[in-house]
Amino acid sequence: MTQENVKRVLLVAAENDALHGAKVGGMADVIRDLPPALAQCGVIADVAMPNYGFLAGHYHAKHYANISVHFSGAEHHIKVFCMPRPAHKDDVLAIHSLPGDHLLPEQLQQNPPMVYLFDHPLFNHNGQVYCNGAHDRPFADDATKFALFSLAVATCLVDNILPRYQVLHLHDWHAAMVAMLRQCVNEFERLNDIACVYTIHNLALQGIRPFSGDESSFAAWFPQYAYQLKAIAKVSIFDPRYDNCINPMRMGIVLSDKVHLVSPSYAKEVLMASNHGKGFFGGEGLEGDLAVKAQQDDLVGIINGCVYDNHQRETKDRDSYIQLLTNAQNAVLSWQANVAHVSAIDSIALNRLSQLSVKLLREDTLQIPFLLTSVGRLTEQKVLILLQPYVDGHGHQQSITVLEALLRTLKKQQSNGVFWLLGSGDKHIAAHLQTIAAKYDNLVFIHGYNESVSDELYQLGDLFLMPSSFEPCGISQMLAMRAGQPCLVHAVGGLKDTIIDNESGWAFTGESLLQQGSALVMRLSEVLALYDTPQWKKVAQKAAQQRFTWDSVAQEYIDKLYG
Repeated sequence: MTQENVKRVLLVAAENDALHGAKVGGMADVIRDLPPALAQCGVIADVAMPNYGFLAGHYHAKHYANISVHFSGAEHHIKVFCMPRPAHKDDVLAIHSLPGDHLLPEQLQQNPPMVYLFDHPLFNHNGQVYCNGAHDRPFADDATKFALFSLAVATCLVDNILPRYQVLHLHDWHAAMVAMLRQCVNEFERLNDIACVYTIHNLALQGIRPFSGDESSFAAWFPQYAYQLKAIAKVSIFDPRYDNCINPMRMGIVLSDKVHLVSPSYAKEVLMASNHGKGFFGGEGLEGDLAVKAQQDDLVGIINGCVYDNHQRETKDRDSYIQLLTNAQNAVLSWQANVAHVSAIDSIALNRLSQLSVKLLREDTLQIPFLLTSVGRLTEQKVLILLQPYVDGHGHQQSITVLEALLRTLKKQQSNGVFWLLGSGDKHIAAHLQTIAAKYDNLVFIHGYNESVSDELYQLGDLFLMPSSFEPCGISQMLAMRAGQPCLVHAVGGLKDTIIDNESGWAFTGESLLQQGSALVMRLSEVLALYDTPQWKKVAQKAAQQRFTWDSVAQEYIDKLYG
């Protein structure tokens, strides 16, 4: 397929930050920013995603179609809504300009990028994108939800309910079963006329479920297909490590025409086997399939972009710092409206924020404290290094964690310095951070996500910390640099591709988890010693000048993925 005949692409994804309430991770930023960038290159990119019970209502999306599919041994009815992609997620657009009550695919063919919202009770989970699920049945609820969603999308495509597309672009394991239906089930084989691209945003989450023997299993979802699949299914849908388990991530890798990793360095890392004991996260059991794609020249690493319009660094002064403290307190208090009891984590956070406010108000001449910041999901990927035992420079293991060593280093070199950590996620990680936050008055741990607080931390922070064990691309470091805040990162994946040590930020490495923790503490000490020096200012300026624009990324998509 040449660039000239790539006209319309369908992005199938679980998240989309073009709409309120549909963002959890970096995938949402990609689905938000990619369509307008592709439009600048003459390619229209529509999005298909679940409605989650509220998006169509909020945006007054138009009822577009009703479909019926056979799923889990019963007939299921799914409503499809459509709406133009809003220029901003606060925009609630009237759709009176769209033709007729019953919109036909050919009528939509010339329209701007659209969002198709698939509505069914299984997609609704209290306004949340993902279900937490039980530890003994990982992915169970979500896998069922996204299996039905994939079947609905494939049905709409094969029945010409959606417009004609030249490229089908699937994102992460949630959409991977569209590739399986396309390649393995006779009634969907016509979809092979459409080029299929698969993007991996997080290889660690693969959606693995049993093939049979559970209500959330392949045979339970698709009894009409389970034992009539094409031969290719035998080597593409099963997990290579676990008998009687299917692996949606593997389906997307093996059964798509092109596989895309979201940074060049990560595209190389995933070709090697993971060794968690040594702190290396690579192919996570799928390195063999990825290596085959690489040998076929069908594995592509393209880093995500960032939007830079009208972003200037705010002045860090008393007023802005007071505003940060106020907004953080209001955010934590607002979360209490939905719970019966105040959590210990929130109580500690409110206490720390109150202490900082009192200190600032009592001492009019007090210098605004040094702000070490971090914004991100609480996952093992993001904080594993921080929670390791700390080994000092003499090789002696201490009775404290790496995070505690960081806080002590910060206290020693910046006596008023504060580490602000904003993020929600794993409750066990949160409990560990709660214990540390109670012991150290220079840690403000805010367990949740608030966009205003997040933006202010990017704007007002002095140094952004991103010690991910692996990072397919990373958006947080781009947002920090965009705001003029230099970063200290683990030199892996997209972090390695976006930050040059001692030039546009600082980096650390290590051959094991313990070495990585020691290197992080040592590097922080070295970096703090540079604060407010000409060298620091030069690095901060260089960080602010970096540009990873979606315009250039979109052209790479067209040339390397859609071509």
